[in-house]
Amino acid sequence: MKIIDVLNDKKLSISFEVFPPKMETNFESVKMATEEIAALHPAFMSVTYGAGGGTSKYTLEIAKNIRDKYDVPTLAHLTCVSSSRDTVRERISDMKSLGIENVMALRGDLTPELEGADRSSWDYQHAIELVRELREAGDFCIGAACYPEMHPESTNQRQDLIYIKEKVEAGADFLTTQMVFDNSLFYNFMYKIRDLGVTVPVLPGIMPITNANQVEKALKLSGAFMPLRFKSLVDAFGDKPEAMKQAGIAYATDQIIDLYANGITNVHVYSMNKPDVAETIMGNLSDIIGERSVGFRWIGEDN
Repeated sequence: MKIIDVLNDKKLSISFEVFPPKMETNFESVKMATEEIAALHPAFMSVTYGAGGGTSKYTLEIAKNIRDKYDVPTLAHLTCVSSSRDTVRERISDMKSLGIENVMALRGDLTPELEGADRSSWDYQHAIELVRELREAGDFCIGAACYPEMHPESTNQRQDLIYIKEKVEAGADFLTTQMVFDNSLFYNFMYKIRDLGVTVPVLPGIMPITNANQVEKALKLSGAFMPLRFKSLVDAFGDKPEAMKQAGIAYATDQIIDLYANGITNVHVYSMNKPDVAETIMGNLSDIIGERSVGFRWIGEDN
């Protein structure tokens, strides 16, 4: 099933992101965690792709297993940073052979070794080029990333918005945001891209912070703004593991409910391979998911 069909149905939904193991010795434990999340029957699950493509084999194995065993649509990530066209085309061919029809097209994070590298000779400079290649390669449903608060490498938000529009024009069917901790920033971003003529579905990315050590990493990855109320939560409960976990899940749940209440029908949760967190969030939303949005449309949205 293509993800765009899920997103075009106005039924409220939730999806989860999982990541493959870095080493083969961890494959079974990671596989078990992803299966436990799949058993919750989310709308779909995305499977990430390690920096530099190091986990590409596991990405496809896990995506195929979730789809085949639990009938949950899967979205396989694909990055192009420092990759040759031949390598990318080989991975696209692998996806086709496994019947994977949903792909998240990303440039990919720069590893420390790549940050100072000369990029002028790289076959791919931006995710836009990967989106275009996937669109030409076959009948894929293509997702792309966006940053509500501006990509860390962009000089200004206007430039960032233009890049997002170019991704959609190149063939992206939907967008997923980097993690957001303040919904008002997401709403502001939505009005800006709709005003620019970008009308594809946009999924806000929500990350439950369940331990204080995640905060620094989350900020480094996303550059996301941390609201004062969230900082207060970490200050109060950060040194109490169980309390911090409960508070972090409650904060994420509150964000999701607010998004649903304001007309957002699809939310993507960065689960960090934690089935108990995913299960608790779904339990918190058990009487909400399934309700349909009524009478609310973002500007420029036809569906």
